[in-house]
Amino acid sequence: MVCVVSRTGRQFQRYNKGRRQVVGCIPYRLKISSDGTISEEFEVLVISSQKGHALMFPKGGWELDESVEEAASRESLEEAGVIGNVERQLGKWDFLSKSRGTFYEGLMFPMLVKEELDIWPEQHLRQRVWMKVGEAREACRDWWMKEALDVLVHRLSSSPSTKKHVEEDKNISMLYSIC
Repeated sequence: MVCVVSRTGRQFQRYNKGRRQVVGCIPYRLKISSDGTISEEFEVLVISSQKGHALMFPKGGWELDESVEEAASRESLEEAGVIGNVERQLGKWDFLSKSRGTFYEGLMFPMLVKEELDIWPEQHLRQRVWMKVGEAREACRDWWMKEALDVLVHRLSSSPSTKKHVEEDKNISMLYSIC
């Protein structure tokens, strides 16, 4: 069962040296052709801001009652409606919030998407779009998210295990659909 309401409020937010800590994910998937073959190319999921003026990756406040990975997973579910495996952290960036004029600390993680939900908490507030990496890099408004995407691209292009994991997941899914 999936929670259909986003967390709100900032009373349980984490701070580090006065900077609010936000966590996010870059949801990704390897492209699968019509004949079922897995490509070396991957796509990333971007979402619109709440006001719809910009594209970004899902992110939000890290709260006191959750691990950093749980926060990243929660934000991806609430804002983008995806569930998957949160992988090793891409990095940590200090950035200035355009709307609040204060510095934040942003931590980003890759998420290999396992499921894309039809209904999710912020579906009426945001649009989501799968894009090629180059398109997403161009469209993303935040420099620090672009840097996180660069780290992900480097990591995935130098790791032969990514395609193997997706192939294993595909085989497991096929087994469940047969049963």
